[in-house]
Amino acid sequence: MASLTLSEITYYRSRLADYPDAILVLDEIIACDGDLEDAAINLAIAAGQLPDCTDWLDGLAKRYRVELCQEMIQQELSQGNVIPVINHLIQSKIGPDILVIPVVFYVMKIGINNFCAPLS
Repeated sequence: MASLTLSEITYYRSRLADYPDAILVLDEIIACDGDLEDAAINLAIAAGQLPDCTDWLDGLAKRYRVELCQEMIQQELSQGNVIPVINHLIQSKIGPDILVIPVVFYVMKIGINNFCAPLS
């Protein structure tokens, strides 16, 4: 289970204060006791998606794999620079904007190198 601690949520809340969707996502993560999967499912339902399997967040993240595994994006993410990564994924229009943030947190938690290994 990938999750964020309260201190991580507080840190990202300050870093992403200019992103209203990010605040909504972080509030949902708090409501789900830090569990990224539960929060992403709730956000997906609110966005009109029908998450219907276990490991749904992992499957969602895989839709973004090609974008996330670009060298520049991997470097940003490995350095903890989430804002350019979030902006890039929102511009890619792969899925609802509100789901980009949980995907980015999930990939950071499992490790960008592990996530991108199948493309290597």
